[in-house]
Amino acid sequence: MVKEIYDVVVVGGGASGLMAAGRAAERGKRVLLLEKNKRLGEKLRITGGGRCNITNAEEDERVLLGAYGKAEQFLYSVFSQFGNKATFAFFESHQLPLVVQARKRVSPATERAADVVHTFEEYVHKGGVIVRTGSPVTAATHDESGITGVVCNTETYVGKNYIFATGSVSHPETGSTGDGFKWLEKLGHTVVKPTPSIVPLKVKDAWVKMLAGSSLTFMKITFLAEGKKAFSKTGKILFTHFGLSGPLILNSASAVSDLLYEGVVTATIDAYPHTDLGALERSVIAVFDTNKNKALKNVLKEVVPDGTARGILALLEGNIDTAKKVHSVTKEERKILVRLLKALPLTIEGLMGFDRAVIADGGVPLEEIDTRTMRSKKVSNLYLTGDLLHINRPSGGYSLQLCWSTGYVAGTHAAGR
Repeated sequence: MVKEIYDVVVVGGGASGLMAAGRAAERGKRVLLLEKNKRLGEKLRITGGGRCNITNAEEDERVLLGAYGKAEQFLYSVFSQFGNKATFAFFESHQLPLVVQARKRVSPATERAADVVHTFEEYVHKGGVIVRTGSPVTAATHDESGITGVVCNTETYVGKNYIFATGSVSHPETGSTGDGFKWLEKLGHTVVKPTPSIVPLKVKDAWVKMLAGSSLTFMKITFLAEGKKAFSKTGKILFTHFGLSGPLILNSASAVSDLLYEGVVTATIDAYPHTDLGALERSVIAVFDTNKNKALKNVLKEVVPDGTARGILALLEGNIDTAKKVHSVTKEERKILVRLLKALPLTIEGLMGFDRAVIADGGVPLEEIDTRTMRSKKVSNLYLTGDLLHINRPSGGYSLQLCWSTGYVAGTHAAGR
């Protein structure tokens, strides 16, 4: 019996794999999509806390691509073929309108990641893509001409061209376990070891963990390496049972990781970054003047950010008797409180692991890819997409846009050969 030969075999039914398979089928090719999970788009379903941050609405292409760091120079051709404007057009043409939210983040109007997955399920179905879920690929066979097949369960599937879209190692519970990296090394590619790059920070301070579940919108955090200021950022911070998360923290993690190699990393949080010490002290005095006969611990919630009183109370213990009446608080004690609000102290223990990482870097260097087509320079009939590529990027829609762009380009060109 002659084994069927597909025009394109796509391994991985996540964001970039779905786009690649749908696009190749749209060009009239016979496409097979293999996905190890029982359903498509598992990681996509949890993106953005289940709301899905589809892209970033930055209109200046140079600014947009600048967010990808050293990869910028390689991505102009990719984004000229399918950029963020094309993303808007794609989803709107498939009856899933998008909305631009704070910091130019873009989500489906429904704010449901499941709707994004459903859009792609319809896209690949309409194109006639043959989808095999529950089909983990365990190996790729090859000879000097390129890949000759992919082994899945007891079957070997053969294609003229192959697109690997297996993702990296963040959120391994969704199937992103780095399988593709092993195959790529055997095929002769370099693979930069992945590290969690957009990931929460682990801290050792008990006061932070007391505030688990609280979030502060406009905080300034300053990181210090061995006591010397390294950098500051302002934005939203989420307190967790293990430390800190939220957009500001996630986008600082990669730089903090570098600092940890230098030694002890500490940080301070300015709870009132737009108010100087003098103005803040005057605000505290005003609150104290109207609550003179109340215990300091009962008044504290009126001078600290919402939801933080318990943690800040713990920080004050040992410096001020918080049970004393406000009228008994000395000038120096008041200044201790004000200075604390401008520099809440933290010690960073490290980064959380891959299980909590939004994105992990690492993968194949772009020097080994023809980014005009996403074709491997090592294997003639192989195309790579998404998180298999060694590209750093912040949170805010940049990761999924990279998936849409590389998936579209790979699907287009794999179908064109």
